Amino acid sequence: MPTSAPAPPEPVCFLDLPDGPCAPAAARRAAAGLLAGAGWPPGRVDDAVLVVSELVANAVRHAPGPRELTLTERAGTLDVAVADRGEELPQRWSRGGERGGFGLPLIERLGGRMTVVPALGGKTVHVRLERGGALPAPDRGRVR
Repeated sequence: MPTSAPAPPEPVCFLDLPDGPCAPAAARRAAAGLLAGAGWPPGRVDDAVLVVSELVANAVRHAPGPRELTLTERAGTLDVAVADRGEELPQRWSRGGERGGFGLPLIERLGGRMTVVPALGGKTVHVRLERGGALPAPDRGRVR
């Protein structure tokens, strides 16, 4: 009997993001509503909303529109996907005198695992978060 691969998870929330500074707020509302309704712990909802806000703010700041947010929650894991039309990949630190550069370390600190899927004419940045909470940060030679 032939077997088939399971169907990919269906997006739980899809949002065409508005242009400008109101985009992160719209994304935060969508994420908070989705995760609270799915029974995520309030503190972890706050973590996820912060990650969503950071990714959307970066897309607004660094890439042309249109932009889209897709949130997929399956088996205690949330995939946050922000697609934009910018081909430049996320940078860990800011250049020159620009402000910023704290988003990626923040996402890592909250236990997010980020991947970037480049595409012709844009990219999608994914962050995967576990419902159970942030993972301990790896020991990076800290003095104790």
